[in-house]
Amino acid sequence: MSSIFRLPVITITAAILIVQAAIFATSSSACTRALYFGKEGMTVVGRSMDWKEDLHSNLWIFPRGMQRDGGLGAKSLKWTSRHGSVVASVYEGGTADGMNERGLVANLLYLAESEYPPLTDTRPAVMITAWAQYVLDSFATVEEAVSELKKESFRMVAVVAPNGAAGTVHLAISDPTGDSAILEYIKGKLVIHHGRQFQVMTNSPIFDEQLALNKYWQQIGGTVMLPGTNRAADRFARASFYINACTQTSEPREAVASVFSVMRNVSVPRGISTPDQPNISSTIWRTVADQKNRVYYFENTSSPSPVWIKLDKLDFAEGSGTRKLTLVGNPDLGGDQTIKFEKAQPFKFLAPD
Repeated sequence: MSSIFRLPVITITAAILIVQAAIFATSSSACTRALYFGKEGMTVVGRSMDWKEDLHSNLWIFPRGMQRDGGLGAKSLKWTSRHGSVVASVYEGGTADGMNERGLVANLLYLAESEYPPLTDTRPAVMITAWAQYVLDSFATVEEAVSELKKESFRMVAVVAPNGAAGTVHLAISDPTGDSAILEYIKGKLVIHHGRQFQVMTNSPIFDEQLALNKYWQQIGGTVMLPGTNRAADRFARASFYINACTQTSEPREAVASVFSVMRNVSVPRGISTPDQPNISSTIWRTVADQKNRVYYFENTSSPSPVWIKLDKLDFAEGSGTRKLTLVGNPDLGGDQTIKFEKAQPFKFLAPD
């Protein structure tokens, strides 16, 4: 038999993990995040947002100096934004994705296995709908964010989405140096994977198990075979291979195009949504952030072209005001939208009734 068909012998542990992944895949979103390292410091991160319905997402500009809280009033953590940001909202009640003026990116993805601290916890609270925004407001680098977040000085509080889906998430952050961190709440405690090697994040199972599964596919090698289903574990393997196999360049257009091509490869076609497997849902939008040049791209899968925002051309000064680019109802928007934002009141973070 040709050697191309001689796959590594799968260990019992790997077999168990694959079975677990199949079980966990039945756990409302099926997103993917991948971090690209090009030449001459070119760092680009992409993500897909997969969900079973329209999230009514718009783009927002938030300036420095905003007085914030975690969404639960008097019980909330309070902070003042130190960095301006451009973000993508969900249900006009939460920040799901974005980049701040220092090039720090936050990508919020679904994770069914998330377990947050009990409601009896007396630490100041932050709703999961405010988690990404807190990071973008507060930190310039991944190292700075991890140093503070690992103190666990506040508690995370889950929320139910307007469609009734459980709001259980994990967070990926990256900065222009290529530093990266994956943050998950497992059994009520924050677990952080910190380092450039943590380039990819999908959904279930938890990140430790995703890494173990990916080792199996690395033994096989992407030139021989890659898993092709829409399950989270399979998307993780494909994204891990392709993000490093695609063109590695210092040229921004090619780097961004390469990341978009990877995100499209791991996207789920529109119209596919498996009711009993919420980790398999259609991709409704994608973002790509050029962290070196501070350009944020947003692509709605129902639109003919992406839009992009050049953060270096924006005024983030305190008092410059919140601004909004309305994407809902404007599917034909395309191209550079940096100067098209309009003054708006900031949305309130979705919280329990």
